[in-house]
Amino acid sequence: MSRIGLLGGSFNPAHGGHRRISLFAAKALHLDEIWWLVSPGNPLKRDAGMAPLAMRFASARQQARRAPIRVTAIEREFGTRYTWNTLRRMVARWPRNRFVWLMGSDNLAQFHRWKNWRAIARTMPIAVIARPGYDGDAFASPAMAWLGRYRVPASRLFTRDGWSAPALVILRFDPDPRSATALREADPDWAARPLPGSLRDDITHRPISGTTA
Repeated sequence: MSRIGLLGGSFNPAHGGHRRISLFAAKALHLDEIWWLVSPGNPLKRDAGMAPLAMRFASARQQARRAPIRVTAIEREFGTRYTWNTLRRMVARWPRNRFVWLMGSDNLAQFHRWKNWRAIARTMPIAVIARPGYDGDAFASPAMAWLGRYRVPASRLFTRDGWSAPALVILRFDPDPRSATALREADPDWAARPLPGSLRDDITHRPISGTTA
């Protein structure tokens, strides 16, 4: 039985901050691996400025090198658009894995806007990683008002019976100011570069088409 952290996002592009928080969470929660779920499309984000899936996948693969991080676009295979549906499918497909959903405090601040967000919380534990400038909104959010009653220390997830849901763990470490927005502003043509050869999904092993958006 593997302990796996799931970090979803657009990865538009992936950057060192994604890698750093993933490795921190893996150590803090004693995880075997982190899976990065590169989303074909985020319902809460505009499509304008969104690079093709293959380019975002390639940037994630580059950042995941030599780390216990696997990159997948499994939502494309599932045909799911919303996180709650994706996670339900993943739990059914890998029933022997123990998953924990990872997200930054910026996402916690708007978590109540996610479709069936309580169903996400009931599907697997959630670990929130502090991000500078977002903690105030996150802890005052409607989602936190509900999730707060299920807050547990990270050590509880290490026990055989502690891996249950709903469960909320707050992780704190030195803040990382890097963001995909800043990277796009500094290098607006990043997605126009040639793809680095053939790409295959680390989980499904299916090819990632260079023309898939």
